[in-house]
Formats: sequence, structure tokens, C-alpha cells
Amino acid sequence: MRQLGKLGVWYPIDRLDAAGVRRLLGTVEDLGYSTFWYPEALGYESLSIASFMLANTERLIIGSSIANIYARDPFTARRGLRTLSSLYDDRFILGLGVSHAPMVERRGHVYDKPVPTMRRYLDGLYEDPSNAADWPLMIAALGPLMLKLAAERTAGALPYNVTPEHTRKARAALGPDKMLVVEQKVCLETDAAAARGLARHELHRYMAMTNYRNNWLRIGFTEADLAEGGSDRFIDAMVLRGDAETIARGLRAHFDAGANQVCIQPVHAEGDYEARNRTLSALADVGALDTTALSR
Repeated sequence: MRQLGKLGVWYPIDRLDAAGVRRLLGTVEDLGYSTFWYPEALGYESLSIASFMLANTERLIIGSSIANIYARDPFTARRGLRTLSSLYDDRFILGLGVSHAPMVERRGHVYDKPVPTMRRYLDGLYEDPSNAADWPLMIAALGPLMLKLAAERTAGALPYNVTPEHTRKARAALGPDKMLVVEQKVCLETDAAAARGLARHELHRYMAMTNYRNNWLRIGFTEADLAEGGSDRFIDAMVLRGDAETIARGLRAHFDAGANQVCIQPVHAEGDYEARNRTLSALADVGALDTTALSR
């Protein structure tokens, strides 16, 4: 798998049309970020949109974060990975995940136990399990058993909606040699009330999902923290806010805890793509172009 830079970008491209995706990718690539990560929810099909994004970039590594394993069988996932890697100079990373019960059941599937289901999927995906760690393939992992599976069977883990404390635990579970890429939401807004309002709007849909709630409780939040839109303590941990220097300090905490890459997700008012681009520009200036400072 290709070497990743310290900072990547995570963004929900389902909100964008083709021209909007091209503009976003151009901004991310021009600013010097190494990797662009995108989800699979109810919009674009994961491997199709990956091909579009790879065709519209020159250097950017494109990673699915995540492709839902219920959306395609292991053989199709393997051939998709091989196809995109071959056609686009090994610039694709296949990130896989078990998703969430409501989204899986909406597809007409039965949501099974996450870790055994992922293990069976990986069994069917690899042509030769002995070199699995060399494949550009990572999995979404929050709990200790999924992190253990990531360490044993993949190149690394893609935790989402986590804190530096979780990053520290994930690094311990993965060991020193596996890739750990964590998502971190950021809001370039110095007004605390405004930033928290945007953060609560962004986090609302995640707070009903069992997988995330269980992990938040596991890493030290309480049911009170998760009630009524989230406590300020919870919201401030999930979405770093303030000026660029303040946010950069929060990103450094993930690196200090063992992350190889932090992929930032700009949080902004719906449709305010100028705010998104300001955030990306400000943080590239602070961190991505000075990775030695960020990693200290």
C-alpha cells in the first residue's frame, strides 16, 4: 500500500453533483493533502464513484471509508480493488465496514454479528491470505475484537467518530506496524455556540446508531453525555472548533496517540462550500505542509 501523508480529508460526496465532486477534489489535491476518503450511504455506489474520482485526479489517493460489505460479495470487492489499483497506479484503498443495522436492513439483508461477518467476508476476498497485510485494504474498527481482526487480516483500521483516547487504545490493539487512519470532524468557528450548533446538527444522525453509542460509552462518555443532543464535553471532543492553530493542537493529540493519518472532515452549514474550502485551506497551511510539526 502506498505511503500516506499525515493529513487526509474525509467528506460526504453524496451531497455533491459531478461538477461539485470535481471542484472538491481539485481543492484537496491543490492544497497538498495526500488522501481523500468518502463514505457509502444512500447515494453514489462506492466503487463506481471511486473510479470517477480517480479519473479526475492525478496524485490523490482515494479511499473508501467505508464500502458496505453487504453491498457487494467478496469476489466483486476483490475484483473492484484489483481493477481500480491496476487502472489508476495503485491510488485506491478499499476500506470496508459492516455499516449499521438500519442501513443494512434497508437493503433487504439481515444484519449479523459484526466481527464474525467481517471475518467471513475477508475469507472470501483474499486470493492468498498469507500476503493480506500487503493489500491496500483496511477495515472500519471501533471495538477491541474488530481492531484485533484488523491487525490480523488487513493493512490497518479506519476508526470514525473517535477521540485521541480511542486512538491510543487502537494503536495498542493494532501494534506498531499497522496503519491507523482516524477521522476527525473540525469546525473553523471561534464562536462556541455557533460551532456547537453546527456540530450537534452534524452528529445527530450518528447518535442514534448503536455501534457508535457503544464505543462512546466504552471510551469514557456517559449516557448523560449522549442525551438531548450531546453534552458540551461530548460535542467539543467530537468536533474540534476554533481557529486553525487551536484545531491543529487537537489533531496533534491523535498523532501523539499513534495515528498514522488524521483525515479531517469540515463541519459547516449545509451548502456552505466556501466555509468547507476555507477550513481545508487553513488546516493545510497549518499542518499538512509541515508534517514534522504535526507529528511531534
